[in-house]
Amino acid sequence: MPCLTDYLSQPADPVAATQSILAMIAADAPHGDLLLIFGMQPMWVAVGLLFLTYGAIMTERLNRAIVALSGAVLMIASGILNQHEAIAGIDFNTLGLLCGMMIIVSISRKSGIFEYLAIRAAKLAKGHPAGILALLGVVTAVVSALLDNVTTVLLVVPVTLVICSHLKVPPYPFLLSQVIASNIGGTATLIGDPPNIIIGAGAGLSFNAFVSNLAPVILIILVVHTLAIHLFWGKHLRSTPAAQAWIMALDERAAISDKTLLIKSLVVIGGVLVAFILARHIGLESGTIGIAGATLMLLLDNLGKSADEQTKGVTHVFNEVEWITLFFFIGLFVVVAGVEHTGFLKMLADHLVAITGGDLKATGLGVLWASALLSAIVDNIPFVATMIPLIKSMAPTFGGPEGLLPLWWALSLGACLGGNGTLVGASANLTVAGIAERNGIPFRFLTYTKHAFPMMVVHIAVAHVYWVLRYL
Repeated sequence: MPCLTDYLSQPADPVAATQSILAMIAADAPHGDLLLIFGMQPMWVAVGLLFLTYGAIMTERLNRAIVALSGAVLMIASGILNQHEAIAGIDFNTLGLLCGMMIIVSISRKSGIFEYLAIRAAKLAKGHPAGILALLGVVTAVVSALLDNVTTVLLVVPVTLVICSHLKVPPYPFLLSQVIASNIGGTATLIGDPPNIIIGAGAGLSFNAFVSNLAPVILIILVVHTLAIHLFWGKHLRSTPAAQAWIMALDERAAISDKTLLIKSLVVIGGVLVAFILARHIGLESGTIGIAGATLMLLLDNLGKSADEQTKGVTHVFNEVEWITLFFFIGLFVVVAGVEHTGFLKMLADHLVAITGGDLKATGLGVLWASALLSAIVDNIPFVATMIPLIKSMAPTFGGPEGLLPLWWALSLGACLGGNGTLVGASANLTVAGIAERNGIPFRFLTYTKHAFPMMVVHIAVAHVYWVLRYL
C-alpha cells in the first residue's frame, strides 16, 4: 500500500490522486487502509488508542463511559474498524445479561428480600464487622458459582450497603472483597463467569467437567482470599456494642414488605437459575435468559395496574439500570475489537505458542500466566475468544482434543482470576464500581488495582501449583 508521499511525488494528475484517496475513505475499508496512506501502521494506532483509553480511565478526569465511547469513536474514525465491524465487536450477550439482571434485582429489591438477607447475615456473624466481612465474601463466592458473578454482586452489594450503614463501618473493604470473591466463585462452574461460558461452548465442555476440574482449587483460593481480607481489613474493623446490639435485635421477617412480590421474585430468579444450568440443552444464551427473566419480572410486577402506574413503575426500574456501566462496556468492546481486528492479540498468542515449543507444561503455564496478566488489562471475554481457536489448532501437537483439556483449564483459571487484577478486568468489577459511585462511595481505578492486583498474583500462584500437581 503506497503512502501519501508516493501519491504526491507522482507526476500524475493531482485531481486523480485526490479522487483515489477519497475513494478509499468512502469505501470504509477494514484493516485501517486509510492509515496506511499516511504511513501509519493500523496495529500500533489501535494499540495506542487502547493505551490512551486506559490511561484516561486511570486519571479519572473524565467519566469512564465518556472515555470508552471516545476511544470507540476514534477506532472507527481512524479506519481501524468500519461501522459494521464495530457493532460486531460489541458483546450483546454480556450486555443483555447485565441489563436483564439489573432489572430483576431492581424489582426484587422492593420486596425487602435484600434487607432480610442483610439482617440474617449480620445476625449469623453476631453483628461483628470482621465476621460479616468474611461471611459475605464466602456467600458471594458460593452464589457466583450458581449464578453468574455479575448477577451475584447485583444481589449482594445492596445487602452490604445496608449492613455497613447500620454498623457505621466503611463499605469499601466489603465491596472489594465481594468483587474478588465473585470472580473466584464464578471460576468454579460453566455458568459462573462469561469466559467459562465461551470456553465451554468452544471446547464442548460440560457443567460437571468445570466443577470437577476447577472447584477444588477454587475452594483453596477462597480460603486464601478470606484470610488475606481479614488480615488487611477485617481485624481492624470496629463497631460500637450499641450498633451490634441493635443489629441482633432486628426482626428479619419484618423486613419483607411485599410477600407477593417476594414470591414472584424467587420464582423468576429460580427459573433464571435453572435456565442458566440448562442453557446448552434449551439452546439459549445467557443474555437471552437474562432479558427473558427481566421481561417476565416486569410483566408480573405490572399486572393489574393502570397504564399510568405501569409507566411510572417501568420508568423507575429503567432508571435503576446502571447505564454508565453498560455504555462503558459498549465503548470498551469496540476499542478491544479494534486491537483484536489488527491482529495484535493473535500475534501475542502466537508468540506464546512459539516460545513454549510445544511442551505441555510450558504451554499450560504460559497460557495461565499470560491469560491472567492480559485479562487484567484487556477484558477477558475477547481475549478468551481469541485464544480458543489458537488452542484448538494445537490439538495435533498434544495428541488430539483430549490432550488439550489441561490447556482449557489453564485458560479458564487465568482469564477468570486474572480479571480481578484491575477495575476493567471483569464485568463484576465495573458493576460494583457503578453501584458504589451511585451511592456516593469512591471506587477508584488506581486504589482498586493497588489492592487487588497483588491478591490476583497470589491466587494465580496457587492455581499454578494446582495445575502442575493435577495435570502433569
